[in-house]
Amino acid sequence: PSNNQCTLRGGQKQTGARTSRMSTSAVPVAAVCQVTATPDKEANFSACKHLLEEARQRGACMVFLPEGFDYIGASREETLSLSETLGGDMMSRYTQLARKLEVWLSLGGFHERGPDWENDRRIYNSHVIINNKGDIVSVYRKSHLFDVELPEKGVSLKESAFTIPGASLAPPVHTPIGKVGLGICYDLRFPELSLALQRHGAEILTYPSAFTVATGAAHWEVLLRARAIETQSFVLAAAQVGRHHEKRTSYGHALAVDPWGDVLGDCGGEKPGMVLVEVDLEKVNRTRRNMPVQQHRRDDAFYTSLSQI
Repeated sequence: PSNNQCTLRGGQKQTGARTSRMSTSAVPVAAVCQVTATPDKEANFSACKHLLEEARQRGACMVFLPEGFDYIGASREETLSLSETLGGDMMSRYTQLARKLEVWLSLGGFHERGPDWENDRRIYNSHVIINNKGDIVSVYRKSHLFDVELPEKGVSLKESAFTIPGASLAPPVHTPIGKVGLGICYDLRFPELSLALQRHGAEILTYPSAFTVATGAAHWEVLLRARAIETQSFVLAAAQVGRHHEKRTSYGHALAVDPWGDVLGDCGGEKPGMVLVEVDLEKVNRTRRNMPVQQHRRDDAFYTSLSQI
């Protein structure tokens, strides 16, 4: 077994036997990855490439990388200077890798230069989906920006200082594991987003993240499980872990949750790795059929009726 294997809930380790069974299963397999990005883009690419190759070898048809997979800068200036366009070298390397490995990629938070970069030096935080032919098939730009001051927790981040909020949600993407609805990190705290994606056909929600240690310990798992339960969807959340530079550390615990809210895999809070998960859409269908929450939902006018008072 590889050093990159993570623990399944219940303390059970993924073994070679389980991996081979997954690889030959009729149910598609996703790999949810955990990395420690730094300001060194080349080292980050090398580490992610290794995880993608291993995931493919172990039978994954879609691989999920976290927010900031390309890099995590130590200052606003560094973050901006390292950014690229979707047509730049970094995305080109990932599209080539997807084509070579014949695997779908969820690249969960790319520092994309904004439309007026030369004048305003602002970027998008972009979640890019690449298919197994190397085509970019969807781009969702993070719509809820993390501007939070928690002095007692040592948390101080102002994403809006250099990031443009996305203008709209992206429709769920048809992939080999099912219809994937796209979010990024802080979006996790807004159930309106997950419910909108579910209403438009999402069977899987994904929240690639770089949660702080303080907010991660308090809220990460419970929020991911809540989103899975209320939408009756799989939730796959790739994560950053460990120390990125002297000013920033991430919580880790890349997680896979099923439509009932059970945690299928957890990458822990220590080191990079991955968890493989069988995405059995019959679980989604069965959960929604047995407890038809969406059919019980009232029309939009009911939920906005308080605003008329």
